[in-house]
Amino acid sequence: MLYTSLRKLTTASWMIITSISLIACHPSKKDTTMKDHHPDKKANALINETSPYLLQHAYNPVNWMPWGEEAIEKAKKENKLLIISVGYAACHWCHVMEHESFEDSTVAAIMNEFFVPIKVDREERPDIDQVYMDAVQLMTQRGGWPLNCIALPDGRPIFGGTYFPKEDWKNTLLKVRDFYTQSPEKAEEYAAKLQEGISLYELVETASDDTEFSTETLESTLTSWEKDFDYQYGGTNRAPKFPMPSNYNYLLRYAQTTDNPELKDYLRITLDRMSRGGLYDHVGGGFSRYSTDKLWKVPHFEKMLYDNAQLISLYSMAYKEYKNEEYKTIVDQSIEFVQRELMSDDYGFYSSLDADSEGEEGKFYVWKKEELQTILGSDYKWFSKLYHIDRKGLWEHGNYILFKDQSLASFAQKENMSLEELVDKNDKALDLLLEKRSERVRPPLDDKCLTSWNALMITGLCDAYGAFGDEEYLDLALKNANFIQRKLINPAGGLFRTHSKGISKINAYLDDYALVTEAYIALYSATFDEKWITEAKSLVDYTNEHFSNKETQMFYYTSDMDAALIHRKTELNDNVIPASNSIMAHNLFQLGHLYDNSIYKGRSQTMLANMQEYVEKHGSAYSNWAILYQKNVFPYYEVVIAGDDAKEKAKAFRAKAKGNYLLMGSEKESKLPLLELKYVTGSARIYVCIDKACKLPVDDVPSALKQMK
Repeated sequence: MLYTSLRKLTTASWMIITSISLIACHPSKKDTTMKDHHPDKKANALINETSPYLLQHAYNPVNWMPWGEEAIEKAKKENKLLIISVGYAACHWCHVMEHESFEDSTVAAIMNEFFVPIKVDREERPDIDQVYMDAVQLMTQRGGWPLNCIALPDGRPIFGGTYFPKEDWKNTLLKVRDFYTQSPEKAEEYAAKLQEGISLYELVETASDDTEFSTETLESTLTSWEKDFDYQYGGTNRAPKFPMPSNYNYLLRYAQTTDNPELKDYLRITLDRMSRGGLYDHVGGGFSRYSTDKLWKVPHFEKMLYDNAQLISLYSMAYKEYKNEEYKTIVDQSIEFVQRELMSDDYGFYSSLDADSEGEEGKFYVWKKEELQTILGSDYKWFSKLYHIDRKGLWEHGNYILFKDQSLASFAQKENMSLEELVDKNDKALDLLLEKRSERVRPPLDDKCLTSWNALMITGLCDAYGAFGDEEYLDLALKNANFIQRKLINPAGGLFRTHSKGISKINAYLDDYALVTEAYIALYSATFDEKWITEAKSLVDYTNEHFSNKETQMFYYTSDMDAALIHRKTELNDNVIPASNSIMAHNLFQLGHLYDNSIYKGRSQTMLANMQEYVEKHGSAYSNWAILYQKNVFPYYEVVIAGDDAKEKAKAFRAKAKGNYLLMGSEKESKLPLLELKYVTGSARIYVCIDKACKLPVDDVPSALKQMK
């Protein structure tokens, strides 16, 4: 079973792990301010790359090479260890280590003489990152970025860690070099044991054919999970706090399906605190990656496309439950942020904004009291109360992070203002601050377009369209889908991973196929254009051909056309982004219903059965699997709207419908199994079906919603 086989690693192997793990450094609270780069004229091999992260290192004195056969062959030929250093453009501590170590000539001299250094953008090459992250977590029980792994010339790791201060990094390099040259047999033994551990890390057994799903499993999941709830501030009862959209997506669906008032209250607190805290950019919209404290006050200021795409989905769905107008504002502002700061001229979405500007984390986003007084004038008095320009909002170096701890309605009542007046004043004040902030030096932009993250944004826009009916959101989703089809389809009919500087490259991974398929299904349900599910089915069939593990019925992360790494991973855990396997299981489930395809449905159920034990024991790590589990144990409604005004009725339906359903429809005859023979001339009729058995058709949305209770 998953993870349990790790216990099979011998005591001796763990002793080796302990003995070689000389230093396992992690970021301290003390920061090092980075200065601007002053590159010399000599570039290393990264100069020909398109990744902004790799190009940041192109003028380091370290002789970096990109990952590839050339670097591996060089290490083998010269009998040198590999340094595999993984990071990403928005990573603050990656910048710190670059400035301290990789721009230092003495460090570079050691790296160049005794090692073959390889730089990897984890967002371009998540396959490499996953393998070496597993290795570091096995060695140190911790992980993070920058990720620095030292490996034998064939790529098998023997040492690793995260951030290292300069002197520690130099000492570590020399000690590992000495270990390798003086005890090569021990290095080989250790590499073999560690590779074995990596291969056992995600071992999953195929479930028996008689596996049953039950609501009791999800009850048990919640019982163990809710011990980690922070009922005062929302989220988990520890810091740092990540938004984890998949977790709250599942809990919201479960609360709706079971009508659990306590869970609904917890989720409301969480959603309110996340969007009112410093995690959310009140001036420019959009969420930062995580909060460093329990209050959601102090963010780690980098902004990622994948977080914002999923949070747009989450707050759109939450709006339908809570009818909180502030959630609509969050969605509107977050989409505006993505359009303004993360969108290309041809409607591709960029990856991220850095946490740093001018060498300081958060400098672009924080405010001095005097600055706010000057900008806001007479409005400063109420603004300072609402956004805590006081001891509570003070961060460091006299800077304030804007955050709220109450709703606008509550504040307006306390200040004897009408809500309409406060909303107007608040909008004008924030617009003024946005204008002033635009004059600052901006954080660096990672301008590569990742296929999977763009697909997340399509789904987010479709969810926002469903909740609010704004046609601009659907139009933007369609434009981005067309961008994917123009720029990210490879000549063989598969997908590329990334597009940057006019170049599309890297054979796509399972998450790319899974999330694009999910996005196409969302586009079908939003438009009733069957082109999108035809495309989705084509991608699923391609994935089945090139990614399948025939034994377990799960999917490998990499294609059978990719060059082999030391281990071919299977991604199972739902993290900040759900696991590619859980997304594929959802896709098979939905396409199975759309096409009445028993093979798709059967494989989806086998995949879920394989994961049932982990859903029950560790819900927060398998929340997207839990959503699929819920679809299998509670009624799953197939809603068909067919007739001349089907799209208008569908728009009204989406704005109200919650829970487990799949929406399909047509304004003409269709051959899809559930749509066949249901089209009628004139006003559309709505059919609510469960497992192909339909209730009597109705003419209006309220009647259809009653049939789903």
